[in-house]
Amino acid sequence: MGFLSKMFEKQNTKISKFNISYSKIKNMQKIIFLAFLIIFAGISIDQAYSQEIKLSTFQESAQLIIDEKISQTNIASITLLSTSIQEIIFPAELELKIREHGRIQAIIITNENNCVLGVTDQSCILINIERNPEDKGINAIQASTREIGESLIDEINHVFDTNAEFFQVYIHTNAETNDALDTSGIVSGTGTISAVFTMPMEDTDSMYAKLSSMLISSQIRENGGFYEIGKILSTDENAKMSFSMIPTESKSLLQLRVSTNSPIENQIGSGTEINPLEFFNINEITRSNYFSGGNYPLNSLFQIIILSDEENKVSDIKGNIIPTQNIDGMEMPTKFTTEGWIFDPNKGEQIQGKFIFGERDSINEEELQFSLGGDNMKYEEPETDESIIVVGVIAIVSIGAAIFYLKGYKK
Repeated sequence: MGFLSKMFEKQNTKISKFNISYSKIKNMQKIIFLAFLIIFAGISIDQAYSQEIKLSTFQESAQLIIDEKISQTNIASITLLSTSIQEIIFPAELELKIREHGRIQAIIITNENNCVLGVTDQSCILINIERNPEDKGINAIQASTREIGESLIDEINHVFDTNAEFFQVYIHTNAETNDALDTSGIVSGTGTISAVFTMPMEDTDSMYAKLSSMLISSQIRENGGFYEIGKILSTDENAKMSFSMIPTESKSLLQLRVSTNSPIENQIGSGTEINPLEFFNINEITRSNYFSGGNYPLNSLFQIIILSDEENKVSDIKGNIIPTQNIDGMEMPTKFTTEGWIFDPNKGEQIQGKFIFGERDSINEEELQFSLGGDNMKYEEPETDESIIVVGVIAIVSIGAAIFYLKGYKK
């Protein structure tokens, strides 16, 4: 297990149809805010300097999942997320009310088809509730969950200008994808209980335009970046979107996500060329100018995950590979000033890669292209001479770089 997979394990991340979540919510706050203090120092022969790497509470993330193993689909997604209700705007009083309730695990608004079993051609609001141990039997669980959901739905409808009405209490029973990737969570994992409210179906492009104008601060919307890519993705005929709120003890994780999927027509394997940006209908990816005031290399990330039934390996990378060193079993970058890929693992039935922008504002499609199955990795060994010294262990926390829901997963 390498850098990315180890990072996922330590963050207790969750694959979900609707959002990123964490199975151990109490630890998330500690992980996020302790790891936000990251120091990288470089010492060169000619001059000495120290550069702080910053992490903003806002993050933009692009993910591509090529899933030949479970759903036989390609899933491209854009996620905008933050722990600040000034960046992703949410009423402070309602946010506090939800956090202090104690049993509310997540609020999800989505136009995903069949958000739970029995819902067709309707958008949903799911209010996920932790089970009360005092509730004995299915009737008590349903009554308790419905009561909590109905105590919040009027305020939620008001905030999002929706008219969702109670549909049912749903207990999620399937965790196929969680088991396959050794993850767990609270949004649609086994045992999660949802108060389900439904409303008329809305087209993804209009829903994205509406919710993003309401939720995303003007400073972010006016600075381009992945927000604009989300607009493009939302017009795809297969696009779906969601907003989710996951409360913690002192903050809430807020995120807006749009995704689209397409069937895998040809089996991936040796000789397959991967052009990640073609799945987003763009030939260049540009990060948000919101981060132009400082050094925020980890707040704009591109991630790819390849799941297959056979062994594959990454080869013939046209762009850069970031040098890494192994620290306690994890492949860690030795520098962030250069753009490039970190593949970890770079071979096997599950391949994961993350692209860091470095000091670049945009990356073209050719720089992200690579193949599977060849022998040329284009790998550069990390510099080990005295001209570059890593003076601290870099604890990377990428909130938006969790593995997202694979389309074949049935809640």
